[in-house]
Amino acid sequence: MRWICLLFPRLALEGALRRRADPEAPFALTDGPPQRQIIRAANAAARTRGVRPGQALGFAEALFMAPLSKAPEAAPGRFRVPVAAPGRFKAPEAAPEKGAGFESSQRLETAAYESALVERWRHRLAAWAYGYSAQVSLHYPHALVFEVASGFSLFGPWPNLEARLRRELDELGFSHRLVIAPNPAAARVLVNAHDGMAVDDAGLESALGALRLERAGLAREEVETLKRSGFRYLGELFALPRSALARRFGASVMRHLGELRGEWPLALDLYRPSTRFSRRFEFDRPVHAVASLAFPLKRLLQELGLFLIGQDAGVERFRLTLELEDRSPQYVDIGLLRVQRDPDTLLTLTRAHLERVRLEGPVMALELGAEQVSDYTPLRRELLDGPARQAQAWTELHQRLVARLGASALKPLIEHREHRPEAAVLAAAGPRAGETLERRRRPGWLVAEPQRCEAEITRLLAGPERIESGWWDGDDVRRDYYLAEWHDGRHAWVWRQPGQPGLYLHGWFG
Repeated sequence: MRWICLLFPRLALEGALRRRADPEAPFALTDGPPQRQIIRAANAAARTRGVRPGQALGFAEALFMAPLSKAPEAAPGRFRVPVAAPGRFKAPEAAPEKGAGFESSQRLETAAYESALVERWRHRLAAWAYGYSAQVSLHYPHALVFEVASGFSLFGPWPNLEARLRRELDELGFSHRLVIAPNPAAARVLVNAHDGMAVDDAGLESALGALRLERAGLAREEVETLKRSGFRYLGELFALPRSALARRFGASVMRHLGELRGEWPLALDLYRPSTRFSRRFEFDRPVHAVASLAFPLKRLLQELGLFLIGQDAGVERFRLTLELEDRSPQYVDIGLLRVQRDPDTLLTLTRAHLERVRLEGPVMALELGAEQVSDYTPLRRELLDGPARQAQAWTELHQRLVARLGASALKPLIEHREHRPEAAVLAAAGPRAGETLERRRRPGWLVAEPQRCEAEITRLLAGPERIESGWWDGDDVRRDYYLAEWHDGRHAWVWRQPGQPGLYLHGWFG
């Protein structure tokens, strides 16, 4: 067996950034009581201004009111941070001169750290990993492990699978470290020190032996005890006789070393995905335009796509719930003509649906829910364009038109049991013919109104064919039809009244 461990060192921060309209703006997560909040994590824009984990929130906010340039009277190599009496420090009211180094338009945005949100993101990533393996576990904090040896025949050799996993995680916006090893315990400790390592059974003990004890997954008290005895690396423990090691350091250390080597079975609780999808996005301020829903909608549909891949399924219908300010929610049901799961396709169709929606009030939150999923069959790919590709293009066009115009705007043509040509095809109304009644050649295009045309005809190629019908409904016809050649070579379907002069154009052949 081969187990992958994915470690997400910045999951809390990156999960929060995914829900922000501008993830590049300075942002930090805070922790602690309201009176003494500290910075827990900060994005690149905030770190550029000097924000660091462990700083007091007030100090971090003051960095955004301080000049970026070095104070002129400061000693070489030192920077002076402006300090003012409590309540009297304020940003300059006038715009600074060029080169002064102020960025008064930026400020540090913050959000409270919530462990429940971190666990929610771990479960969403587990749903994504479920698309690669049925054995996915959240046993280890800040990480997930899953078995992939059974999937190499489907996803290709390890380098190809690794590249695919990294690409998808980068698209989702999550930094990560990744290791593959013969068992989950070994993969989890190796990812503490390595990224991209692939270890087989033969090289497992040497790879583990190079790990420092602090990164070996042992309890802190056990690490301190071992270090006081002169040990620094796992390999030094592997070199000791097992009886002596068990006598000096106890069964807990022995069990952990056995799990790392794969000698001791490790019971993991495996992840099982839900059959129902529901995600919610809250806005910082009321949203008044449908166009402003595009960013959160894209994020929610990406999560829906991950969920569907994990289920190996698609969706035919889902619902958007717009939670309005001081009003009851507004619902938008999205129906699809075929089962879909590609996030980009879902986004295109959903945005087309929303073009016909008028907001009933300011939107405070957006929720996307899918009550049930459907079996998904990927479209067949062909090397060259052919009938299958053309049918696929028509299906996609039909779906986009329905999304943009509404189902009532498009009507299929239904063949009807009627000899009169103008009544033989109806626009989604009337009885449908059980089988094709007419076997003779008929034009693919009928003109709206018959037109006098004998001056345009070069010769008659076939006919006459008598069509006489409709006496029972008061719209009876009696015509002789001919296949005629037009002056430019086209073939037309024309008719004349029996015993009367004049030919009338009724349709064109392709």
